[in-house]
Amino acid sequence: ESARREIMEETGLQVKNLRYCASQPWPYPSVLMVGYVATYESGELSLQRSELRKGQWFKRKALPQIPGKVSLARQLIDRWIEQKL
Repeated sequence: ESARREIMEETGLQVKNLRYCASQPWPYPSVLMVGYVATYESGELSLQRSELRKGQWFKRKALPQIPGKVSLARQLIDRWIEQKL
């Protein structure tokens, strides 16, 4: 429920079918990156600027430069590209 609420607060989007995928420790003290995937339900993308600098929809074959292979974000993107999510 907290992940769903954070998504709404930071992006303006409602999601459903939220599923945990993986987690990764960050170099900052006591920080853990947690990766989820979800299905878009409703809402217009509207970013909370104090939390996010950019947000955009992309097609699998038209991605911008993506994070390095060791990042959790990259692992999730790769699984999405391979249609394993």
